[in-house]
Amino acid sequence: MFAVLLATSLLVWWHSLASTLILALERDAYTHILLIAPLSVALICLERNTVQLPFEGSAGAGTFLLTIGLFMRVVAEWGAAIPSDVRLSLNMLALVVWWIGSVIFCFGTKAFRWFLFPLCFLLLIVPIPDAVLNWTIEWLQQQSATTARLMFWVARVPVTQDGIMLFIPGLDIEVARECSSIRSSLILVITTIVLAHLLLRSWWRKSLLVAAAIPLSFVKNGFRIFVISELGTRVDPSFFDGQLHRHGGIVFLTIALGAVVALLWVLRRTEGPHPRKLVLSTARE
Repeated sequence: MFAVLLATSLLVWWHSLASTLILALERDAYTHILLIAPLSVALICLERNTVQLPFEGSAGAGTFLLTIGLFMRVVAEWGAAIPSDVRLSLNMLALVVWWIGSVIFCFGTKAFRWFLFPLCFLLLIVPIPDAVLNWTIEWLQQQSATTARLMFWVARVPVTQDGIMLFIPGLDIEVARECSSIRSSLILVITTIVLAHLLLRSWWRKSLLVAAAIPLSFVKNGFRIFVISELGTRVDPSFFDGQLHRHGGIVFLTIALGAVVALLWVLRRTEGPHPRKLVLSTARE
């Protein structure tokens, strides 16, 4: 039955799935979507080894969610006033609701609670509507410029800021949309969410780690602007158009991930042994 429901979703939402895949392949802001389904499946397989609850289907709750998913699909397709980007987001949200409803219908609410994180993690395949995405990029531009200005100030470099423009001796810097690092910022946040789920137990530690990834997303970008500007003005102007400028995002993303791992290590030190590890150790003995 689960296979039938899954196949039905692929048939009904194939156009939305194809459009989302094209979006993820063509636009940097949606590249993270390619990671979500494989990560969710991997997390389910990882947690399945520890499942101890008997799963029994819940037809009532499952049918309710399946109906909601179909209703959202109809609204998305027949809502004439809905913009195309919002229509795609609504369709993909309906698809995720259908998938969750299928799990509950076939395996019950206990299975849903057990696999709550990987199932809700699938919501990240819903494309961000253009209005929200544009606001996010503008916010990242502004915060990145402010962070870079603070770094110039700490380094005693004369700097002034006008919105997303920075002015230092011999150089005017514009933090363009392409320099907002929206792709690496989303990957940083998503990676942090997965690490928090896998390696931390208490909700407040998980929340703290994920919350720390948000300022790190623009701090790393401000640091990138600062480093390239300093290298270009003090060492060699070729840095303004070199590999570090064009393809150096992975370098600064790695630095930000290092900061996340350091904070994760500190938070784990405040927790006791993981209960699942204790159960496995006892079982082996």
